[in-house]
Amino acid sequence: MSTKNKANQILPDFRTSGLSDFPAKLGFSFPAEWAKHTATWLSWPHKEASWPGKLDTVYTSYIEFIKVLTKGELVRINVADESMRASVTFQLQNAGVDMNRVELFEFATNDAWCRDHGPAFLINPDTKQKAIVDWGYNAWGGKYPPFDLDDVIPTKIGEHFNLPVFHPGIVMEGGSVDFNGKGTILTTTACLLNKNRNPHLNQEQIEGYLRNYYGAEQILWLGDGIIGDDTDGHIDDITRFVNEDTVVTVVEENPADENYHILQENLETLKTMRLINGKQLNIVELPMPDAVIHEDTRLPASYANFYIGNSAVVVPTYRSKNDDKALQIIQQCFPDREVVGIDSTDIIWGLGSFHCLSQQEPE
Repeated sequence: MSTKNKANQILPDFRTSGLSDFPAKLGFSFPAEWAKHTATWLSWPHKEASWPGKLDTVYTSYIEFIKVLTKGELVRINVADESMRASVTFQLQNAGVDMNRVELFEFATNDAWCRDHGPAFLINPDTKQKAIVDWGYNAWGGKYPPFDLDDVIPTKIGEHFNLPVFHPGIVMEGGSVDFNGKGTILTTTACLLNKNRNPHLNQEQIEGYLRNYYGAEQILWLGDGIIGDDTDGHIDDITRFVNEDTVVTVVEENPADENYHILQENLETLKTMRLINGKQLNIVELPMPDAVIHEDTRLPASYANFYIGNSAVVVPTYRSKNDDKALQIIQQCFPDREVVGIDSTDIIWGLGSFHCLSQQEPE
């Protein structure tokens, strides 16, 4: 019996919105991030506990992120209520954001990390139909309750836009997977096989879900994530596709740094990987920033947490000597887009950056 068939045996009821099969069988797949977007989705930051003592400091960089994105696409933002809508509108207008490119939705959230709780948008290239996968969400293994509002965001958005919504019935976060748009997903064993997510599933079964719900053909596995990452090793802090056969991967230059061996191991694993067509990955090495430490806590600062918009690639910077080098490397990977560095030194106190905060809606 094939892996796919084995995995299908344990998949729960997938029928929703009148659809009677897995997304992959219906011709849906998850596009690469560089495919053209209709919009970028965000959830407005409001949870003090995510940035203890520093919530007010994140808005300058966050609003700059929105301002850059609106040059190339709509920005759709989840807000709690009419009061938050008014406050957000005032702040964005005050910063000179083009409000014709911003849409606010009163979908209350627990937190701001839209990559993980937001909708996973699928496209059927033949019918041009759009759909959403609403994975289960448990705040990275139940670490930060409550998360009930976040967990239902994808379905709320699907209902608003009258889109089909698939419910796999397992936990999956957007930051744990990266896509080349040609059938390959890159992920980590540290996160997807962690017992705080789906303890009843093994690697083979998890791969079945990824194939059936994301339209993937191949799953490539790395090991551990970087120090300070409370997601248990999300791929979007370490290795990212920049085109269908090229990845950038972060490496630590200092052998005494605690990230050094983790990232060297990932680099060696990447060198052994082959794509569906048998081709070896092109690997571009990206430096790590100097360690960012706040209140004696090593934060998961990484240049790999960039976000690919229609007209710009937004890269977190950290007031580090490696900022410019990282921006230059990423610019070479995206010659058709402007690469914009935005200071993420305060944002990273929330243990994530621009990619963690955003989720693309493909056109």
